[in-house]
Amino acid sequence: MKVLLIGSGGREHALAWKLAQSPLMTEFYAAPGNPGIADHATLVAVNVDDHDAILAFCKDKAIDFVVVGPEAPLVAGIADKLRAAGFAVFGPSAAAAQLEGSKGFTKDICARYDIPTGAYQRFNNPPKAKAYIRQQGAPIVVKADGLAAGKGVTVAMTVDEALAAVDGCFEGAFGAAGAEVVIEAYLDGEEASFFCLCDGMHVLPLATAQDHKRVGEGDTGPNTGGMGAYSPAPVMTKEMVERTMKEIIEPTMRGMAESGYPFSGVFFAGLMITAKGPELIEYNVRFGDPECQVLMMRLKNDLLPLLHATATGTLDQVSAEWTDDPALTVVMASEGYPGSYDKDTPIRHIPEAGEGAKVFHAGTALKDGALVATGGRVLNVTATGKTVGEAHTRAYALLDKVDWDNGFCRRDIGWRAIDREKA
Repeated sequence: MKVLLIGSGGREHALAWKLAQSPLMTEFYAAPGNPGIADHATLVAVNVDDHDAILAFCKDKAIDFVVVGPEAPLVAGIADKLRAAGFAVFGPSAAAAQLEGSKGFTKDICARYDIPTGAYQRFNNPPKAKAYIRQQGAPIVVKADGLAAGKGVTVAMTVDEALAAVDGCFEGAFGAAGAEVVIEAYLDGEEASFFCLCDGMHVLPLATAQDHKRVGEGDTGPNTGGMGAYSPAPVMTKEMVERTMKEIIEPTMRGMAESGYPFSGVFFAGLMITAKGPELIEYNVRFGDPECQVLMMRLKNDLLPLLHATATGTLDQVSAEWTDDPALTVVMASEGYPGSYDKDTPIRHIPEAGEGAKVFHAGTALKDGALVATGGRVLNVTATGKTVGEAHTRAYALLDKVDWDNGFCRRDIGWRAIDREKA
């Protein structure tokens, strides 16, 4: 099978690493990729925002299957363009990708199909949004409606913090994504991520994970795209997974089809496990980053047939198996992230990873033959172990061998699960 992978981050490096292991793979390309992905696929210098150029490449190389990694091309309709030309694509249509592209759209779907989530209101007017916040009080959650690279959410513990978040959205902190805001009830509980493949008619549960969104240790400071993750999430018991499927995932699949937006791709449900059970915080329509990295470390199966079955409506004919060993990944980020940071800082050494460990490239490039950091989140140092504590120890031992002066990380990834193991 000739495959094109679209994307350039740590999630895409994890997908490339896993896809490249498939005996079905005959030719493998990545656009634009990164230096880590180059170990597994031929990099293609095509602008992924130029859908005509992507389509031309697929025709030229007679690509059999396109895997779209990030959300922005999906929301922009790349899957529609390629499907219309006869190509099999992993990833939802632009209409279905609204589940991630618009927080308000998702909340409306939840309301229509009785999917448990926090009470909410949508606003495109700052005074009305602020009046609602004053009426509701804090804690309260303010979200930019559109795509904001994981940074458009403020969990405000005071009314003043919530009012400032509204100002930030409408004053352009998140560009067009903040032209509308969703204000919703604060949900108290433990967060978890749940992943399912869906072909529009069938759904295949994958695995659970837990990520650390806050930049600081102890889950403090501003939200980021994610500073680390581990899988499985202990809070997602067998009963909680069954409830999530029945109360959240399956109604979403049916609701999207009934609404005229049949969903094909990966449901990434961000959940809050409350006293009432699982409640939906948000949907993403692609694999998480950095959750994908720990999922790929635990997946026993060949990934390529799973994604292809999702794209071709044959998901009921495949299954997924997982190792019981937990996996944990630590994000190395550029000093200053999620604020401003220096680019093109040299990464002098990345250690060789042994069995059950891998350093995924997220924001790297080659400049004059030397590896440099170009992004906020730069490397994902990942390891497995018999326990989360062991995976934590192995990941940080590997991370400490990375030679990069401008990098920083949290040292407490997986702390909730490690505390549970010690209890």
